[in-house]
Amino acid sequence: MNFSCTTLLFLLLSVASVQCQNSIPPYGNNPEAGKYAEVNGIKVYYEIYGEGEPLLLIHGNGGSIKSSTPKIEYYKRKYQVIVMDSRAHGKTQDIGDSLTYEQMTADINAVLEQLDIDSCYIWGQSDGGIIGLKLAIDYPDKVKRLAVFGANLRPEPNVVYQQNEDWLNQSIANATDEYKLRLLLLMKYQPQIPISDLSKIKVPVLVMTGDRDVIRLEHSIEIFSNIKKSNLFVMPGATHFGSYEKPELFFQVLDDFFTKPVTTISTYDIIKDLKY
Repeated sequence: MNFSCTTLLFLLLSVASVQCQNSIPPYGNNPEAGKYAEVNGIKVYYEIYGEGEPLLLIHGNGGSIKSSTPKIEYYKRKYQVIVMDSRAHGKTQDIGDSLTYEQMTADINAVLEQLDIDSCYIWGQSDGGIIGLKLAIDYPDKVKRLAVFGANLRPEPNVVYQQNEDWLNQSIANATDEYKLRLLLLMKYQPQIPISDLSKIKVPVLVMTGDRDVIRLEHSIEIFSNIKKSNLFVMPGATHFGSYEKPELFFQVLDDFFTKPVTTISTYDIIKDLKY
């Protein structure tokens, strides 16, 4: 499950604090780095920072490039960081259509094609994690390794904690802004990713979640269990916004995943030949 514009306040305050303290570039509105790519009937806004292996950062529902400010700052020293505003988000064009993850995934793939990016490391938050999973399923050649935080396959009661579902339903009932309503409805009815599609993912995947996330822990385990080359990280004392709440721990875990060999050895693999 993703988060709407109203719950971005925590995130945006964190970003603003970082920007004030470090006088960093205005990510998401930087004339020196910002460009548009015309794909699939819209103009997608993107920025690129740093050099090295390409790393794509994908924001969540109601977010934008600015949402990834701490991650851009950290990773631009190590990678060529690519950030985009998803369809109808930030400075990317909004043509008023019904939003789908299939559209957003196709948009990102098309921009990567224009940039001649053969494959890249990917990290996605919430909606960004859903899109990351869709990229690995639908456009597998574009994904080298994928890490997702707070992603889900479907919007069902056994996936999302009830209080968050109640909040979403109340928000939809009270919505007066058409744009925000579209974002809320995206959360309400999507995604619809069959569990069987996860078997199509051949690249290493790190499934990340907070132990107090919007998404039920058992659903994150379900995703982890159905991707062959996957690891699971449950951030202790963290919510859906764990990467902002505990940045040092987040970066340590993600650095290990991106730079070190991925192991899927089980305890049984180690002990099966031991003799007592």
